[in-house]
Amino acid sequence: MSEQNKLQMSFDPNTIEHLGVRMYSTLPPVMAELIANAYDADAELVEIELLNNGEKKVIVRDDGFGMSFEDINSKFLRIGRPRRQEENGNVTPKGRKAIGKKGIGKLSFFGIANKIIVSTKKEKKWNVFELDWESIKKSSGGNYSPRIIKYNEECKDDSGTEIILEIGRKSDFDPHKIAKSLSKIFIFDKDFKVSIKHNNGEQVVIENNLKYEDIEKQFEWNFPIKDDLVEKKFKNSKNIKGVIVTTKKPITPNTNLRGITLFSRNKLVNLPEYFSSSASSHFFSYLTGWLEVDFIDDLTEDVISTNRQSLNWNHPVTQNLGEYLEEAIKYIQKDWRDKRSYEAQKDIEEKTGIDLNKWYSSVGNLKNSLKTVIETIAKDSELTTEKQGKVIKTIHEEFVPEYPFYHWRHLHPEIREAVRSYYENEPPQYFEAAIEAVKLYIEAVRKKSSSTQLSEFSMMAEAFSQKTGLLLVTDNSDITEKNIQEGHGLFSQGAVMGFRNPTAHSSISSLVKKGLFTEKDCLDILSLISHLFYRLDNAKKRI
Repeated sequence: MSEQNKLQMSFDPNTIEHLGVRMYSTLPPVMAELIANAYDADAELVEIELLNNGEKKVIVRDDGFGMSFEDINSKFLRIGRPRRQEENGNVTPKGRKAIGKKGIGKLSFFGIANKIIVSTKKEKKWNVFELDWESIKKSSGGNYSPRIIKYNEECKDDSGTEIILEIGRKSDFDPHKIAKSLSKIFIFDKDFKVSIKHNNGEQVVIENNLKYEDIEKQFEWNFPIKDDLVEKKFKNSKNIKGVIVTTKKPITPNTNLRGITLFSRNKLVNLPEYFSSSASSHFFSYLTGWLEVDFIDDLTEDVISTNRQSLNWNHPVTQNLGEYLEEAIKYIQKDWRDKRSYEAQKDIEEKTGIDLNKWYSSVGNLKNSLKTVIETIAKDSELTTEKQGKVIKTIHEEFVPEYPFYHWRHLHPEIREAVRSYYENEPPQYFEAAIEAVKLYIEAVRKKSSSTQLSEFSMMAEAFSQKTGLLLVTDNSDITEKNIQEGHGLFSQGAVMGFRNPTAHSSISSLVKKGLFTEKDCLDILSLISHLFYRLDNAKKRI
């Protein structure tokens, strides 16, 4: 074969070792390089085949524009070719902005394979050659000639490339795990589809949402973000596309999804980050998403690391981008808290039957403190909604029940039934409630004692006199019980004389204006009448 028809790779022997074998040791990043090559070749379909039913192989096929024999020599086998600076290498024939930049991605193949077979077709010419790692290591002078299997053979297919990696490792393939890893490295669309197949199994298309299959989304924010203050922070803000997601439950760390992933030209350029100085906030355990920042690939200086896992954040544009993302995350964090609080309130109300707004309005000056506690439980705790509901229900029933100032939970049932509507009015009508409670008690005493006294004050004396009363609220057998009996009568007479009569003869407004009664006085009277009612329940007629 003439010198013209030979293939030759020129390299520094250490280059492949450092940038290939040592940098790449797992399948997904190597396959990502193959997929990126297919993307830059204007492929629309990429098929990955994992074989281990005989020799262990990875086969990647694409329908891109392929390579001629000359392309193989001048482009594929040339290590470190600055492709974007040659032949308008920044844009593909179909108008795609190329991913490849440094010409070293192909070295990744040797991270997992000792032997690589490249089969490529262009303009109905078919070329196949083999790269062998052991032979490369033995070559001298930094030159290596791959073994040619086919040279410019005529073929029916116009174009396309197939690369076969012969894998020496014994560990089995996990196609689903590999597919999920690739979904975290690329953004796929209708013009670029990648599928994966294991042995004779079904070819499965890798979808963008595969990366999120283990999480339950709750809220989403689409970019460009619609907030003037945030947008003003960065002149390229309108060129940022993507979505930020928060989940219902914390994202487990082993998913490697916590934080925002950055992509450029459909490929990962920065692993998930929080873009915040306060990364300890539990908000970040719910945060994930991806953003496209294609403009960074247009910078004169290369700010993307070789392994495409981080950006150089010291460049003025990336610094500004980081500041913008920090502001955007702050905006989303606040909005997330508000939305989560609203959703949590709805869920809690459904599970507990408690109307939270009504509860807040019923506790007077405790409202703000109670609301803070409930919102902290609803928004900031790691409790499930069910457990949140149980905690809040306990607070509602045991610690801060509705209408706490007049001990609603301990009021006599008849009083609660009679005056409930007064408490629920806005504003609450405590005076009317107390008046109604006293009237109710007077009627109950008259009915149980059968007293015929017309005067309510005199009726109380006749009903509860320690010596001759019609009703006994104790056994009246010792000094303590006699004191309670007499005191009950005096309390009852006091309720009539000190509250019932004044409110019967004067308007509520005049009593308030004179400072004779306050709302708290009325609540105290309700508690007193409730106490007297419970005693009355157990009272017996004197024999």
